[in-house]
Formats: sequence, structure tokens, C-alpha cells
Amino acid sequence: MAKANRYHARHRRHLRVRKNLAGTTVRPRLNVFRSASHIYAQVIDDDQGHTIAAASDLDAALVGDLVGKPKAERAAAVGTAIATRAKEHGVAEVVFDRGGYKYHGRVKALAEAAREAGLGF
Repeated sequence: MAKANRYHARHRRHLRVRKNLAGTTVRPRLNVFRSASHIYAQVIDDDQGHTIAAASDLDAALVGDLVGKPKAERAAAVGTAIATRAKEHGVAEVVFDRGGYKYHGRVKALAEAAREAGLGF
């Protein structure tokens, strides 16, 4: 039962943040989802309702370099990849959506790596 309550608590936090945060065509939303094993990031234009760029630690381009690395390093690699892919699509500034997670650990590693790779938020 505790696991279900933890999921619902995160979901409530996510909805509370999302009611005040939206990605536009000019400044899309960088959304982060983390599971127990993996981390995923998407740059989303909420005005048009489509994903501009996506990256995860399961991507074929990244998975070979990430085998055996700690989760925080894998998250940092995903942050660098999402920043590179977003810049290829002409996105320089985003709104960061932490997805109801604490800005700590893997979420923080992804965000800082994306900033270092040139994505502004």
C-alpha cells in the first residue's frame, strides 16, 4: 500500500506544478521521468501537443557507453543528449518540469548536464 501512496503523492505534486507550468513553441517544456532503473527526458511543445526531442538511457546511441555506470552518470549522459537534440531542432531555452520528483540526485544530474551542454532554463 505504501508504494501506491508514494506514486499518488508524486502524481499530485506533478499536477500541482503542471497547472502553473507549460511549454510553448518559443520555450518548450523539458519533462523528466525516472523509474527505479532508468531515466527519460522529453522536450515538449504543449501548444502544438508534440514532442520535439527525446532521450533516455535506453537509447541505442547511448546504451553502449552507459553499461556498468552509476545511475547519476547515466542521467548526466541523458541530459547532455537531450540538450544536443533540442539544439538541433532550434531550441535554446526550455522550462524545466521535474515531474514531481525532488530536484536531487538523478534529476539534478540530468538538469545540470543539460545546462552545461548549452540548454538554458
